[in-house]
Amino acid sequence: MNLLSHTLSAPLPAAGAEEARLSTMGSRAWLVEAPGAFDLPAQRRIWSLAQMLNQYEDVEALIPGVTNLLVLLRATPENPGEIAQRLRELWLTAQAVDPQGKLIEIPVCYGGEHATDLEAVCQHTGFSPREVIRRHYQGRYTVFALGSAPGFGYLHGLDPQLATPRKKVPSLNMLKGTVTIGGPQAGVSVLTGPNGWNAIGYAEIEVFDPWAEIPALMAPGDTIRFVPERIEL
Repeated sequence: MNLLSHTLSAPLPAAGAEEARLSTMGSRAWLVEAPGAFDLPAQRRIWSLAQMLNQYEDVEALIPGVTNLLVLLRATPENPGEIAQRLRELWLTAQAVDPQGKLIEIPVCYGGEHATDLEAVCQHTGFSPREVIRRHYQGRYTVFALGSAPGFGYLHGLDPQLATPRKKVPSLNMLKGTVTIGGPQAGVSVLTGPNGWNAIGYAEIEVFDPWAEIPALMAPGDTIRFVPERIEL
């Protein structure tokens, strides 16, 4: 079954549906971006669209991102405008899905020598170190997508008042396992090296193991809970 040859049924558009933003990425790929806010309902519709597109034989790969989806076709289409229109139609009828991911608890040492940006987060938010830490570990996070580095999870659910812009000058040697804040998202660094996110703690955890049967600890739809193992202030 191909994307253009399949006749769509006519389900009602999803409640409050707005058109997605589309942009071409070469001759046979489209980036579908959810309109509106960076939030969980938008991501759930991206997951739904990926499920719908997965049935088509002419779709080579689907790469979900943070409230976006890259759609790669097997060949350059004769009528790219028709493909774009079909993607818009599918988006309007996509119903939010809620993947039943696993719960991952990550013990964290907050503060201490690896929390090199905790003071900067405090200055930006106006909160004390202890309040930043409390608000961070009381959050319940959803893995929106993997990317940037193998197994790195973009985590939604950060208290909006903790949102802190990424650093203009990145740290050159941030340790893997560092617990971070990057804008409105949280994360755990996968590799030791340059990193522009704000370090507030450290977790003794392997986020990605290339030799494991399932290399990445996290998957889209998983729930992450940070557990304060130790607080060093």
